[in-house]
Amino acid sequence: MQQFQPLLKGVNLMMLMVGVIVTAPTASAGNSSDPAKHWTADNGNGTYSNPLFYEEFEDPDIIRVGQDYYLIGTTMHMNPAVQIMHSKDLVNWKLVGYCMDRLDFGPAYRLEDGRGIYGRGIWAPCIRYHRGMFYIFSNVNGAGLQVFRSKSIYGPWERNQLPGRHDLSVLFDDDGKIYIISGNRNPYPIEELTPDLKSFVPNSRRMMNASGMGEGHHLYKINGTYYDVSAIPGATTDQMVACADSIDGPWKVERMVQGESLGITTAAPVRATARDRGLTLHQGGIVDTPSGQWWSVIMSDHGSAGRMVALVPITWENGFPLIGLPGNLRKAPNTWIKPNTGYTQDPKPAFIHNDNFDSGTLNSEWQWNHVPDDTKWSITEKSGVLRLHSLPAGDFYSARNSICQRPPGPESIITVELDSSGMVTGDTAGLALLSSPYAWIGLAKSAEGTTLQMYSSPNRGGGFGFRRRSADAALPNPPVISPDTPPKHLWLRVHCNFDTDRAVFSWSANGKEFTPLGDPFTMIFQLRTFQGVRPSLFHYNASGRSGGFADFDNYTVDEPRARGIERDIPMGRTIILTSSADGSLLAADTEKHSVVNTAAADQAPANARFQVIDLGKGRIALKAGNGKVVSVDKANAILKDLGNARCGNAESFQWINLMRGDTMFMSLTNHRYLVTKPNEFGVVTATATGPNPARKGGACFKWKVVE
Repeated sequence: MQQFQPLLKGVNLMMLMVGVIVTAPTASAGNSSDPAKHWTADNGNGTYSNPLFYEEFEDPDIIRVGQDYYLIGTTMHMNPAVQIMHSKDLVNWKLVGYCMDRLDFGPAYRLEDGRGIYGRGIWAPCIRYHRGMFYIFSNVNGAGLQVFRSKSIYGPWERNQLPGRHDLSVLFDDDGKIYIISGNRNPYPIEELTPDLKSFVPNSRRMMNASGMGEGHHLYKINGTYYDVSAIPGATTDQMVACADSIDGPWKVERMVQGESLGITTAAPVRATARDRGLTLHQGGIVDTPSGQWWSVIMSDHGSAGRMVALVPITWENGFPLIGLPGNLRKAPNTWIKPNTGYTQDPKPAFIHNDNFDSGTLNSEWQWNHVPDDTKWSITEKSGVLRLHSLPAGDFYSARNSICQRPPGPESIITVELDSSGMVTGDTAGLALLSSPYAWIGLAKSAEGTTLQMYSSPNRGGGFGFRRRSADAALPNPPVISPDTPPKHLWLRVHCNFDTDRAVFSWSANGKEFTPLGDPFTMIFQLRTFQGVRPSLFHYNASGRSGGFADFDNYTVDEPRARGIERDIPMGRTIILTSSADGSLLAADTEKHSVVNTAAADQAPANARFQVIDLGKGRIALKAGNGKVVSVDKANAILKDLGNARCGNAESFQWINLMRGDTMFMSLTNHRYLVTKPNEFGVVTATATGPNPARKGGACFKWKVVE
């Protein structure tokens, strides 16, 4: 496999584009990095829990350069484009910049055609490092394949363009040839690029015949063997891997991931049923560590919050890299031991969204919806605020200079101050959720005065680029207008709960007491924007001309469940364990020396109480009231008297965190989970391969401290 090297430190990343260097947004100062307040994958005890980022990060590709890891992802119609992350331990990451400040390929990219490029733009980028140069390849739908290069990951980045290729991957081979694979159906074209990467080698096209593969290619050469990792298209699908001794084949294909959802439901979690298939891991790259371990950063859908990435271990079997651990391949633990990268780091959030606009630069998490008009926004025109001058637009979808972030899950509360004193007739400004449908709360100024409104658009549906004309022509919904006369200075808020897919908009005159406005908004994932919902600050004028200005300040994002019960392990305490499937209790059968599940009871019996013994690195043993320890023997959970002996693998369980308070216990004997038979009392085994997405399979438990 190729190696890859050092990277970006700041977020003052620049893009060299046709001879012009443009500076991308940089991080503002003053944000707290307390991991208790922001989602952090690192549990602080030598383990991590997925997702890596509890917010959207699409189509990941990853490389290692020495001891540094770099991760990039899709940004679609957002600007700046192609976000780049850096890590030294594969768990704690930092956003270090973007490789293109403005994705400007014509009027549609600037929302000047009234339709835009929603759901298009940057797709499935590929990052590589070769002979002292970083390369990023990404197709821009409708424009062509962009080839970025820089000796420093900080930029500046040079760019050239090639004919478009869908979901491509590039391999710099040992003999100097440069291969590019693309496409989403078998057979797949493999072509050669010239050394300067500015054209395709004539007559170099060959076809890879690998039935069963998909799209989202990741092409590697590892120990002399060629590998292509790809995903079967869809949200409840698997990832495949093909290998060959020659780039010309023949290719053998193996299933790399099979039905692994990590407990993520297809429907909103509160509406999931026992038969929910889950949103499965299905697209991502692989990388090794200096210690010889292999890992994958791989994507899965997460409903209205968008698509997120997980870090999962890889086990090699029969020459194929398979996700999972020995005894439980093609599945993956949601909590596991941090990779052995040779680097130790304390937990640190990857993304901190707050921005008080005092630093003179934008927080690096901000992205513009399409290419902005840079003459119509400023954070220096009035110190300490983001000023948006309105531009003509018929509605929020067509409004330029809407500035967006990704909302963290599983719950986030977004608040911003708005000063409307500079708004004029025809102006509308506020806080929105960009999606399809979209919704917003804000102020609309007319000749009769200013009103406070909450608006939810009809679902215009459609796929990429507004394909459904009849849906586009849907009649607008009437706004909900507050009976209160709004002050010129007020606070706007939206509370997003991704377990229910509901968002509540509210406002305040003092920043303390908030009043809801309108019905809760149902958030969805859809293919029009091809993204999860995006909190957005916006200002447009509906009269067909430019208008006034609106000043935004103190944008805050609270994450009330950044450190919920999922992160607690009650070490040393006595607990009861209740099945999430049927409410039965885990109990010790002292006569048969086994672990069973018994009927729920108002007062838990003594044999349903277990002491949690700390074994380090998030691993525990469960001691029954008679002093015996839960042990796994031929996949059966038994009670064992250890005497003065230490717990071995048979008595050791990885405490697996799932969201919504569910816990699983992975046996270190076979990397499978303790499980009961729902609605049937009997012996507990260590045979479950993973969680049922709706937590109804018998392997998920709720715990409660009783002593």
